[in-house]
Amino acid sequence: MGKAPLNGKRILITRAREQSGEFATLLKKTGAEVMEFPTIEIVPPLSWKELDRVFPRLKSYDWLIFTSANGVHFFWQRLREKGKIPLPSSIKVCAIGPATAKQLKGKKISVDYMPKEFIAESILDGFQKKFIKGKRILLARAKKARDILPKGLRKMGAKVDVVEVYRTIKPRGGSKRLRQLLTDGKIDVITFTSSSTVNHFADLLKKEDLQKRLKGIAIACIGPVTAKTAKEWGMKVQIQPKEYTIPGLTKAIAEYFDKKFPSSPSIPL
Repeated sequence: MGKAPLNGKRILITRAREQSGEFATLLKKTGAEVMEFPTIEIVPPLSWKELDRVFPRLKSYDWLIFTSANGVHFFWQRLREKGKIPLPSSIKVCAIGPATAKQLKGKKISVDYMPKEFIAESILDGFQKKFIKGKRILLARAKKARDILPKGLRKMGAKVDVVEVYRTIKPRGGSKRLRQLLTDGKIDVITFTSSSTVNHFADLLKKEDLQKRLKGIAIACIGPVTAKTAKEWGMKVQIQPKEYTIPGLTKAIAEYFDKKFPSSPSIPL
């Protein structure tokens, strides 16, 4: 039997602890040693007032867009608390990618549109063909997010309401432990699955310290937006999957080491 492609490799996961399970399992199946160091926590908004004002008007929207599985989770949590289930059948739903779509399907909600590439720019490309001028769109997302999606939709003539349904915050402490992990040379790959994970990771270290402490460590980013953030911090991104998903990222990491050490078999994820 061939050696597992990531046998003995130490992979650091920086995503929120409650979301790292699938990623950790996939990595371990390839032989990797997984180390979890969450640089973000996913929490509800400070106030639900903004979302609560929207619920009585849900029927007035033509589209509801979710840009993360977290958005779906917290939106439905609050919807359930307010007794507003089910979602009006007249509203169409857009999911940015398969993880978000899976969350929706788990709540028995059909996904009317999912872009080919799982980024905001691809949503805009798809909506160019949907004649949304004059349509009302509700965008449920994190407190801190790029403005490219609402701006782009408005430019097409849509009426867009943006509501905060969750926040990403930095866990307390951890700077000392992170510095020790990096100093001890215990890490082969650091993975980032969102810009927030990158920013909070970098905040724990001095920017001028990053290059020195990350020497010899491969940086893996789930997609171009996350990679761009990492590069802005001066990180060199060696690994980025073609499909911006957790299985895609796992496969890309395996392929990266397969190219460095060709005797290891590639992984069919």
